Amino acid sequence: MEPFTPLAAVAAPLAMPNVDTDQIIPARFLWRKRPDGWGHLLFHDLRFDDAGVPKPLFMLNRPEYGAARILVAERNFGCGSSREHAVWALYDYGIRCVVAPSFGDIFFNNCMQNGLLPVQLPAQSVEVLIGALQQAPGLRIGVDLEQQCVSGPDGITHAFEIDPFRKECLLAGADEVAFTLGLANKIEAFEQTYERKVSWL
Repeated sequence: MEPFTPLAAVAAPLAMPNVDTDQIIPARFLWRKRPDGWGHLLFHDLRFDDAGVPKPLFMLNRPEYGAARILVAERNFGCGSSREHAVWALYDYGIRCVVAPSFGDIFFNNCMQNGLLPVQLPAQSVEVLIGALQQAPGLRIGVDLEQQCVSGPDGITHAFEIDPFRKECLLAGADEVAFTLGLANKIEAFEQTYERKVSWL
């Protein structure tokens, strides 16, 4: 996955609470392998009708949001099943950050493991962001992981919290396994030093 760098990008509003992982990626597509690509299936049943024709009112089908890399959603985004595929679909579509008042717990952790930044902000702040994005489609907002802040189109900055280790992994573009493997030399040096200290074991 790519290192997370500061974003200044078009943000798309999703004014729906409790968007579950089956809405993000329907279960009938889960047989696909990770390298097959998932972006074109994102929000499939919300984006397309039964004939596969794009629904013009769905926000990602509107040209103003075509370049969106940030999604601003309502509460409990990513609830439902534990499928990691939901994050893959968002990431492959080009979404690098989802801002919401709350997230499904497993979805939140899956985001961290796959290079997608979930930002939790107060519900009132998210409501203001969604309103601004709906009123002026195509607006850009900023997301700075290093500084842990979101900059709204009105210039107001919103601070957010993130676990320091998760932050370091996202900035490095590494999951927990890759991050640990990157410390192999330090781990080996520690083991050698420790072995000398407790040579009687």
